[in-house]
Amino acid sequence: MLIINDLVQPDTIEEAYRILIARKTNSVLGGCAFLRMGSRNIGTAIDLAKLGLNTIKEVDDYIQIGAMTTFRDIECSPLLQQFADGVLSKAVSHVIGIQFRNVVTIGASVYSKYGFSDLLTALLVLETDVELFKGGRISLAEFLDKPNERDILMNIWIKKVDCRAAYQSMRMSASDYPVLNVAVAKTGTDWLVTVGARPRKAIIARHISTALSQKNVNSENVDFFANIACEELVFGTNARGTAQYRQAMCKVLIKRAIKEVLLCK
Repeated sequence: MLIINDLVQPDTIEEAYRILIARKTNSVLGGCAFLRMGSRNIGTAIDLAKLGLNTIKEVDDYIQIGAMTTFRDIECSPLLQQFADGVLSKAVSHVIGIQFRNVVTIGASVYSKYGFSDLLTALLVLETDVELFKGGRISLAEFLDKPNERDILMNIWIKKVDCRAAYQSMRMSASDYPVLNVAVAKTGTDWLVTVGARPRKAIIARHISTALSQKNVNSENVDFFANIACEELVFGTNARGTAQYRQAMCKVLIKRAIKEVLLCK
């Protein structure tokens, strides 16, 4: 059962943080889409709706996305649809239905480090930083590796670079969580491959990323690179698939994503 004893809407991020650290049971609310799936007793729930963290805008060489921005906002943003072949918009467009995407926020999805996240896999393939109130600005990859700490995620920052990118996922049905997802990006001669829903959280596939960047890649030798990723990553088993099935699907999805990037102009 979910119990919320009190609800506040702070006017400043400083006030929100003071309330957060006042008691261990206090918690920041995101879109609340997944709260009903668990059993929690929240002392004071903190709604960040008054802090203006629901915008997508260009700031110098970056795209800034506020933590309260919804998946639907990301999906429909002309700026994100044009950036990196719309990889972020495409990744979230698969998530359940429009009503659901209208409430799920990027802040909650990133801060919670969900293993099944479509968004994290796509964000990780881009040059992405997270901005925390106390922890400051760090790369998304570093944030995902760090132990969970009590902090407030304020913004996501994505470097505006000229890159080609693709996102692929495998689902048992259109509205289900992904069995596996993959993102591939190419910036200049540098490639980056990320794999998520293993079912662990998204991770950068370092060996295949290096191999793609150092060798000539074409549609004839994609199998060679896809095999590297399957050998370097660890896969797990849950209700949606076995480790062996995920490993086999990883090769297929990476091949598709690389070929899609090669076709991008």
